[in-house]
Amino acid sequence: MSALEYMPEIGRLVKVLRGKDAGTYAVIIQIVDERFVLVADGDKRRFDQSKKKNVLHLLMQPVVSSEVADSMRETGRVTNAKLRYAIQKALQGKGD
Repeated sequence: MSALEYMPEIGRLVKVLRGKDAGTYAVIIQIVDERFVLVADGDKRRFDQSKKKNVLHLLMQPVVSSEVADSMRETGRVTNAKLRYAIQKALQGKGD
C-alpha cells in the first residue's frame, strides 16, 4: 500500500512536506474538510496552536495513534505530552 492510499483520520501520523515545518512529523487532530486538516506535534506546534495544512502537503504514515484518537473522541482535546509520546513511539518503531 503506498502512502497516497492512506486516508486522513484523527490520530494519523504525518510527515510535513511543505512550509516552515517541512521534514517534521505531526499528528492529525482535526479534519476541516476533504482538503484541509489541523496538525500538531505537542512541541513547536502545540494543540492550542495547531496548524491548518493542505493534505497534499502531508505524507500520510501507516501509523494511527489510538491514544490520540480515543482522547479526541472522548474529550475533544489531547495533551501535548500525549502527542509527543505518539510521535516518539511511532518513530522508534520505524527506525527513523
